[in-house]
Amino acid sequence: MKPDLKEEKKLWKQGFKCVVGLDEAGRGPLAGPVVAAAVSIEPNCKILFEGINDSKKLSEKQRDFFYKKLIKNKNIPLGAQVKWGIGIVPEKIIDKINILQATKLAMQKAVEKLEPDYLLLDGNFTINSIVRQKPVVRGDQKVISISCASIIAKVTRDKIMKKMHKKYPQYGFDKHKGYGTELHIKMLKKFGACPIHRKSFRLVYW
Repeated sequence: MKPDLKEEKKLWKQGFKCVVGLDEAGRGPLAGPVVAAAVSIEPNCKILFEGINDSKKLSEKQRDFFYKKLIKNKNIPLGAQVKWGIGIVPEKIIDKINILQATKLAMQKAVEKLEPDYLLLDGNFTINSIVRQKPVVRGDQKVISISCASIIAKVTRDKIMKKMHKKYPQYGFDKHKGYGTELHIKMLKKFGACPIHRKSFRLVYW
C-alpha cells in the first residue's frame, strides 16, 4: 500500500480548495509532548511525492530528507506549494485531559495555522472543528497529505526530544524519544521520573 492523492483530488473536484491532512506523533511515549502536523497540498503542486509514506515506515534519514523537502518547498521550481502547521501539547496538559484529548487539541492547534475547508484525519476520530472532516483509518499509509503530516510531526517531535536529552541526559531521550524501551524503563527505575514524564502513564511510576 502506497499513499496517493486520490482523496485530495476527489475533494478538489467537489470544490474544496484547502484540503488538509492531519497526523500526530507521540501518543505512546512515557515522556514529552504530543505533536500534530497539518498539511495542505496545492492542486497544482509540482513536488514529486515518490517515496513519501507513513513516517513509521521510513528511516530517520528518509524522514529528515522529506521533512526538508516539504518545509522548504518554496524553493522548488514551478510554483509548488505545501502549506503546513504544527500543534504541540505538553506532558502536563496530557496528564490533565488524557492523551486522546491532547492529540485532538494538538491537531486543532495545527489547523489554526491554515484556512482549511476540509480535514482528512489519520485514525477513527474527529476533532472539535466547524470544518468538514473525515477520519481515515491508516490514513498515513493511504493519503499523501496525511503521510506528509506524519513526517513533519515525527521529525518535529524528535527534535524536541533531542533537546530534552541535553537537559535530562540520564534517560537517553535522544535514542528512544520517550518511548517505553528497555533502556528507558531501566533509567526510570534508577532515577525516577523527571519533569517531562507523563505522570498519568502507568509505567512512569512503579
